[in-house]
Amino acid sequence: MTTLENLDKYLPLSEATYYIMLALVEPRHGYAVMQKVDEMTRGAVKIGPGTLYGAFLNLEKQGLILKVGESRRRKSYTLSANGRKVLLFQLERLGSMIRIGADFLNRLSTKQ
Repeated sequence: MTTLENLDKYLPLSEATYYIMLALVEPRHGYAVMQKVDEMTRGAVKIGPGTLYGAFLNLEKQGLILKVGESRRRKSYTLSANGRKVLLFQLERLGSMIRIGADFLNRLSTKQ
């Protein structure tokens, strides 16, 4: 069973890893992941091949993604069950950071 302590060792995710994992909620090959990240971020985040394939290697080694297919030179990956848990935990962390930051800034603005 995966505990929060176990998931915590994967966090925080880098921005690139976060978007790569988000793109892998559905099975995709490398180029499709780069396109999906570009689409999701409206061009604000570009993932290069070196970053992508290094992330694939690390994420697969950590058991957070699984290779689900291979055709010619294209390998397709998707999130593993633990990968989904890590991604959800990261989303919770980011949401908490936003709530705490917004609350702090709201309190500051009411003091001025």
